[in-house]
Amino acid sequence: MNGKHRIPTPPHPQMRREALPWQQPKAAEEDPEALQRVRAILNSPSFRSADKDVDFLARDGVRGVRLQIDYLKPELLLEENEIDHTIVVFGSTRICEPGAARRKVDALRTMVAADPDNAELVRRLAIAERIHSNSRYYEVARDFGRLVGAANHTDRGPHTVVMTGGGPGMMEAANRGAFDAGAKSVGLNISLPHEQYPNPYVTPELCFTFHYFALRKLHFLLRARALVAFPGGYGTFDELFEVLALIQTRKIKPMPVVLVGEAFWRRAVDMDFLVDEGVIDPEDRDLFWYAETAQDIWSSILHWHDAAGAPLHVAT
Repeated sequence: MNGKHRIPTPPHPQMRREALPWQQPKAAEEDPEALQRVRAILNSPSFRSADKDVDFLARDGVRGVRLQIDYLKPELLLEENEIDHTIVVFGSTRICEPGAARRKVDALRTMVAADPDNAELVRRLAIAERIHSNSRYYEVARDFGRLVGAANHTDRGPHTVVMTGGGPGMMEAANRGAFDAGAKSVGLNISLPHEQYPNPYVTPELCFTFHYFALRKLHFLLRARALVAFPGGYGTFDELFEVLALIQTRKIKPMPVVLVGEAFWRRAVDMDFLVDEGVIDPEDRDLFWYAETAQDIWSSILHWHDAAGAPLHVAT
């Protein structure tokens, strides 16, 4: 009691003693068809709240909202996990670890031995042998991920972490190396018409799925302090040449771009030819360099940043 005025008991935060009028549908005694009409309203897509209406969110007119949330969810979670700097690693999803590549070769050799005139089997065997030869890069990427992870494995931020496309092959190897070191790593997957699994070595709370390639590309570069490209196909070329074009035009600040496997890259892309043809300048050929080992990749990235007067953060 406060003087002669009674202080009421605080109400329950959710429940009421008496229901409000809208907490019950119209009584059947008043209109026998009312409940059926209410059910039709409740089942109508228009009645769903917008944030839970997947069909509505998928409409063309809502693309702007989808673009915003495609950007915002990873951005907020990366901030919460103090991911400030990343080393982006790309490469073929088809180049697997050496043991798996060896088993594929052995299986195809057995098949070819049983059917030596089968041209398709012979072709598949030749490709499998090339994949097995290139599988050495899986170990290089794994060693590199381990180096980056070991240099930045700390409970205190900021963190410089490996970031990949989250898939198999070279990306798996880089995430796996960071996993070996007990460090965080990021995977930026993309939704595709067919089933896609993330590789098992990405840090679970840092594995994202994007709807739009454009937003995925944006997040690859927002925190990037280097791009490391292993042998790969269209996806690898897409990311590599986009970064080179952005650096060439100074749309983004220059960063180290390392092509791993000089023999592969010199045959895949003749940069000297492009210079000779006048479609790029000689200085554009210096926007990247080649490396063969994990230690060479990591040391050269650190050296580049030191030379630029902005040393790359590593844990001490």
